[in-house]
Amino acid sequence: MNPTHDLSALLKERGRELGFSLIGITPAARPETLDQFRDWLQQGFHGEMGYMARREEAYADPSGVMVGVKSVIVAAMNYGPGRATPPGSGRIAAYAQGAADYHDVLRERLKELAAVLHEARPGTKTRIAVDTAPLLERDLARRAGLGWFGKNTLLINKWEGSYFFLGGILTDCELPADAPHETSHCGTCTRCLEACPTQAFVGPHVLDARRCISYLTIELRGEPIPIELRPGMEDWMFGCDVCQQVCPWNRKATPSDEPAFLPAEITNLTSTQFLNLTEEEFSERFAATPLSRPGYINMARNAAIVLGNLQRRDALPELNKALWSPHEVVRDAAIWAIGQIEAASSE
Repeated sequence: MNPTHDLSALLKERGRELGFSLIGITPAARPETLDQFRDWLQQGFHGEMGYMARREEAYADPSGVMVGVKSVIVAAMNYGPGRATPPGSGRIAAYAQGAADYHDVLRERLKELAAVLHEARPGTKTRIAVDTAPLLERDLARRAGLGWFGKNTLLINKWEGSYFFLGGILTDCELPADAPHETSHCGTCTRCLEACPTQAFVGPHVLDARRCISYLTIELRGEPIPIELRPGMEDWMFGCDVCQQVCPWNRKATPSDEPAFLPAEITNLTSTQFLNLTEEEFSERFAATPLSRPGYINMARNAAIVLGNLQRRDALPELNKALWSPHEVVRDAAIWAIGQIEAASSE
């Protein structure tokens, strides 16, 4: 067997040992979806995620991330489906229910995987990428054979569904490429599009992030959530899993057994409890988890809106206390929530 093929097989075997359920290799080339991505940016669908527009040119080629890159090893790690948060308590997306930040977990595992490459090919250069570098990771993953683009814009695999994280190793070592995943298996199904509570899908494969609950609760920071979108948030306090929950390909997806992603007690708080936390308590509790990304102010804002949607009269003491918050977006959310509760009581 060709030594390069032997190395690819070794990398995949070691990757599976490290907990990656899917691994593929693709050439470092111009993303096939680059034009669609640029059109998406031009239409403003990225909202306040300005870093995407600022780095638009870097997305055009993996060499913008690592000079001399020839191959990309793309790996997926299962995180689902997580704890089924009881309705009415303030839901957290499955990927954020663990005690660790997935960036840290994947980065460490990918470093171990890259060590195999360095040992086999001394002098080889690598760079680890987990969700922060200007790479169109879904594009790379599809070309590496890991799955197809679902109508909800997520990568879907027949056996793993869509509850998985993606990470990559860029290398100047030229490795044999896997066959791209050329087919789609969504058929005529549009459940994900129809189920979105805020109608964030412009159409199949096109998401207006400005209306997406995950964007509103995580990426929209320091600003009030548009009033017309607040009811659609329902009881989602951080992220949203609706378009994944209704996807038929997730019915038989294997649950994650990775300890870092299993539901943790520290994330198991109701929206009332979140609103009661001080800024210091929040930082101490969630510093190493994905919940730290929006930060204390925005999580308090989200919790207040959830309480308004749930019309929780028993939460009025906490909401009235939030009226005195030094943060305007928290006060705004509390005023709105109290108004929702009082309006429901007067009916």
